[in-house]
Amino acid sequence: MTNWEIAQVNIALPVVPLTEPELKWFVDALVPVNAVADAAPGFRWRMKTEDGDATAVRGFGDDRIIVNMTVWASLEALGDFVYRNPAHLAVLQRKREGFSRLGQAHQVLWWVPEGHRPTVQEAEERLAHLRERGPSAWAFTFRTPFPAPDAAQESLGGREDWYCRA
Repeated sequence: MTNWEIAQVNIALPVVPLTEPELKWFVDALVPVNAVADAAPGFRWRMKTEDGDATAVRGFGDDRIIVNMTVWASLEALGDFVYRNPAHLAVLQRKREGFSRLGQAHQVLWWVPEGHRPTVQEAEERLAHLRERGPSAWAFTFRTPFPAPDAAQESLGGREDWYCRA
């Protein structure tokens, strides 16, 4: 039986280049928020370049898009960081100040075998699938999660408040 981890990618389109003063708040938050993520319970991996973050990674058909991709031990661990960690929440709450609304899904979750580290191409395929077909066991969201392959159907244990209800 395979052990599974949860992968996620989220993308964002800055309204100006990250070097502009309007996004200083975001750039200044990268190192501390990434450090909190790296130390969070259940954290497994974060895509990054030699600079320590992924802002130089390109994909999704637009060189202006920034990519964040991580792997976590469980959906619960990821949800706790994304929607309960104060440092991460502070960035999420300011997202509209510096990033364009994409008008379609900008985040996707999927199960990976333990130890697998997804590629940008894999993430692009998962997000495209979600956008075209909606949530499924192959590509889903916090609002519509699916259990890991081979996992017994389990309740989310009352943790349905992970996602933003905005």
